Amino acid sequence: MFFQHIYDKTLAQGSYVIGCQATGEAIVIDAKRDIDTYLKIASDNKLRITHITETHIHADYLCGSRELAAATGATMYLSDEGGEGWLYEFPHVGVKDGDVIKVGNLSLEVMHTPGHTPESISFLLRDHPASDEPVMLFTGDFVFVGDVGRPDLLEKAAGIAGTKEAGAKDMYASLKKFEVLPDYVQVWPAHGAGSACGKALGSVPSSTVGYEKARNWAMQFGNDEKGFVDSLLAGQPEPPKYFAMMKHLNKVDRPLLIEVPHHKTLSKEEFLDAYNKGMKVIDARNKTDFAKGHLPNTINIQGTNSFATWCGWVLNYDEPFVIIANDNQKEDLTRKLMRIGLDKIYGFFSDINSLGIELEKYEMLSYDEVSEKLNDDNVELVDVRGISEFEAGHIGNSKHVFVGTIEKHLDDISKDKEVIVYCQSGDRTTIAHSLLSKNGFKNVKSYSPGWAEWSQKERAKELSHA
Repeated sequence: MFFQHIYDKTLAQGSYVIGCQATGEAIVIDAKRDIDTYLKIASDNKLRITHITETHIHADYLCGSRELAAATGATMYLSDEGGEGWLYEFPHVGVKDGDVIKVGNLSLEVMHTPGHTPESISFLLRDHPASDEPVMLFTGDFVFVGDVGRPDLLEKAAGIAGTKEAGAKDMYASLKKFEVLPDYVQVWPAHGAGSACGKALGSVPSSTVGYEKARNWAMQFGNDEKGFVDSLLAGQPEPPKYFAMMKHLNKVDRPLLIEVPHHKTLSKEEFLDAYNKGMKVIDARNKTDFAKGHLPNTINIQGTNSFATWCGWVLNYDEPFVIIANDNQKEDLTRKLMRIGLDKIYGFFSDINSLGIELEKYEMLSYDEVSEKLNDDNVELVDVRGISEFEAGHIGNSKHVFVGTIEKHLDDISKDKEVIVYCQSGDRTTIAHSLLSKNGFKNVKSYSPGWAEWSQKERAKELSHA
């Protein structure tokens, strides 16, 4: 048996290539959209991708199953569970609980495991030349390492009211099916630490049924269904705005993008024309470089692993946009964005100093400077972290306005006061600062070291006085 785990750190997303080396057939589970990765793996290992499947209709990325099927001619085997409203709306072979997908000498038994979503399925793998006992379980967003899939995304992100409690109860029932599997079965989920599809995902890529039964918080409730439901729904992170679009695009027929597109580098004239017409500009440079000098009305989203997630919060799918980045970043940033379907890149530009436009600078405050302003009535502290982070601890009488929704809550922030924004360690701070500046706030300052430094220094103070 051939097995390879492909992990995209930018979305904390895992996909899998599993092959029968005797017949040369292979199946791909939960493919990302830049499918050249899987084509190369198959080619390098003398495999043919003949089967493609998904664990559920994903909300956090645009699945590449259809692109991969178009490129290889492989058959898609997708869930027909969940009932009306939860069926894929394009041609596929439907599978239900108990069905078996055969890939050469391998078989994948379908388990209907609703909870995260109604149509969610898992795949129990058997390598028949070796044994008829199961060896691996591909759980999608059902069971993670140390966590289980959140059931509230349909309500919070997709706007389907009244689904989170029902989903939590479904998850409780699905876990009972999981618990009777042999302890030695390996567990391979669709996400790891950093994904918004759960609240406590572990950073290791895989686990076992036995380990999760012993250590996963969600499996310690016994027969207390209500306790499980209440705990599962509490403290879930804010789902990114783009999740609703992914849920839609992964379900319906849509245009395919078989190859990674090559976007042009704009001339100075082309960039200025777009910029002066008000096209949205994302500056992907380092937050420190951005603070030292940037074009007015541009938004700083650093080209890190979180680039696509934050772009999904601030960009609309029907609007073109420009990215300020070096040429060596173009392919990487394009791949990150195409994985969530943000394809309307108008072009790239890098030399902002050549434009003859006066650059803006941000004032960055130190711990001591923020401390001096704590009791100033003309200063408003704004914590842009997630609500659970804010509730766990924040600076003084800070106001909470999550960075992802800050443009919807501009009226909650005073334009008549000096505004100091902060997050945990600075990355979200610069996004929030740039969004406020773009929306007319003139007196904004950043405390980039954020809560990480503040809490540490306050703790040191307490210890010194103890």
